[in-house]
Amino acid sequence: MAEKRTRTARAALATATAAAATLAFAAPAQAHPFTPTPGADGVGDPLYPTLGNGGYDVRHYDLSFDFTPVTYDFAATMRIRARATQDLSSFNLDVDSLAVDRVTVNGTPATWAIGPGKTGQELTVAPARPLRDHRSFDVEVTYHGNGRTKPVGLSGWRYMSDGGFASAAQASRADTFAPVNDHPSDKATWTFHLTAPQGWTPAANGNLTGRRAAPGAKETWDFSLKSPMAPELLGISVNKQSYVHGRGPHGVKLRHLVPEDQTATYRPIVEETGGQLAWLEKTLGVRYPFDTYGVQIVRDGYGDALENQTLSLFGPGWFDRPTYSTTMVHELTHQWFGDSVTPATWQDAWLNEGPAVYYAAVWADQKGFQPIEEKMRTAYDKLDAVRKTDGPPGKPTGLGGFNIYDGAAVSLYALKQRIGQDEFDAVMKAWLTKYRHGNASTEDFVANAVKVTGDASVGTFLRHWLFDLDNPPMPGHPDWGGTR
Repeated sequence: MAEKRTRTARAALATATAAAATLAFAAPAQAHPFTPTPGADGVGDPLYPTLGNGGYDVRHYDLSFDFTPVTYDFAATMRIRARATQDLSSFNLDVDSLAVDRVTVNGTPATWAIGPGKTGQELTVAPARPLRDHRSFDVEVTYHGNGRTKPVGLSGWRYMSDGGFASAAQASRADTFAPVNDHPSDKATWTFHLTAPQGWTPAANGNLTGRRAAPGAKETWDFSLKSPMAPELLGISVNKQSYVHGRGPHGVKLRHLVPEDQTATYRPIVEETGGQLAWLEKTLGVRYPFDTYGVQIVRDGYGDALENQTLSLFGPGWFDRPTYSTTMVHELTHQWFGDSVTPATWQDAWLNEGPAVYYAAVWADQKGFQPIEEKMRTAYDKLDAVRKTDGPPGKPTGLGGFNIYDGAAVSLYALKQRIGQDEFDAVMKAWLTKYRHGNASTEDFVANAVKVTGDASVGTFLRHWLFDLDNPPMPGHPDWGGTR
């Protein structure tokens, strides 16, 4: 049945697109003719060209998600407000293993088809009427599925032993939960309406704005995120978990999630967050960029740590080690670097990870865990070989490597050594201020450093550190090996 529906939908899609093109061709000549064409099925990212989609800019996502624990069945509706960036005969959304039931555009049923993609699947939508450039439009996708369905690509689902889940969507797995434009360059505001049986606790990015009864002995929890967020930072969950509330510097609302039967164990840990926030604000010279923050510690099913916007996700294993606060500071630093100021492309991922590693190392040094010079020397020695195999920090061949983490932190350390602490602080503060809640690239960072220091040679210096295949010499450390 699904196979037949797809063939029929594809035929209708082709007819609708051809009709739109015919109408456009027959239209009288004008200064700006209406010429609808399909939006691109990728944004041309240097590392992953097929991620995301072209032809429109998402302004707001509104996700209603009704989840059944243990079985992992869900029924959902994604409502999207977007703005066309060209005349559109059709456009794509990223999906993966979602069973789409209905699509409307501006309230009218649209023709749609699901086809293969390089990292997942593509939902191609042809509106009943083509869309004009610069005009806003609304999309509604009704769908259902099961969280344990094997996706075409990797899964963003993390399964808990209590029958719940948490999302870990980075870098391109938000599409296993909802139709999205899955690239960091297209940030939008979000609202969430998560429905679960009574006794289960949902969580999402942003602020909890209300709770209401739902049919079938369920409850819907509403959340709002007013600052724009890239889909890869999606942080939704339904678990047997409890909220722990607090206040951070200048009234920042803190809300943490911990397993409901381990509140006494984790409350002292999550309550350290306020002090970490105050330390980072002082160190960066910039206030926390959002109005809420929290740490989510799951009972099992996840072993990493992830900077979901306003609600960082942690596996429980981190808290068995005495240096756990270093990892907490790493993910908190991402709220500035990566979540507020988001890279323009995945090639610029060092702008996320380098500062997170660097400032966590400063924290570790001040806490007596490890001298920062020792960490940077070790990383510097390793980086020279990594540049040749995985690419330099500013031009990696993939994500998740040493080059964009410790290697990028070494590059920032080198910049600090070159221009001094005060100028370095000024560069980083200007970066966070100028690009707050936006996107920026490596070249933007270089230009920012040159502007703040007033020294064009700083640009040349940074480009060597970010793009060379050999380590440059480390300023202030002539005993460290270097090839330039």
